[in-house]
Amino acid sequence: MMLVITYDVNTTTTAGQKRLRKVAKLCERYGMRVQNSVFEVLVDSAQLVILKTELAHVIDSKQDSIRFYRLGNSYEHKIDTMGKEPLIQAGGPLLL
Repeated sequence: MMLVITYDVNTTTTAGQKRLRKVAKLCERYGMRVQNSVFEVLVDSAQLVILKTELAHVIDSKQDSIRFYRLGNSYEHKIDTMGKEPLIQAGGPLLL
């Protein structure tokens, strides 16, 4: 399933800046950054449980927030973009 993950991490402290980097690195392991705090992630149900558990251990739930938007399996027809397109489309083939 395709997810859009957005997050807002309080970065007014050094600890918050570390949390922000950790959240971004976790999301990068599962998907592609499409904007500063927005990722498109293609995962199955088990991977989603693991990702949420890992993120829960990183954030400060009193100061930070993460939102998960499920686009489902037919996500290709649910994403419209304007302006700069990413170099790689989520779920598409990656040629090296």
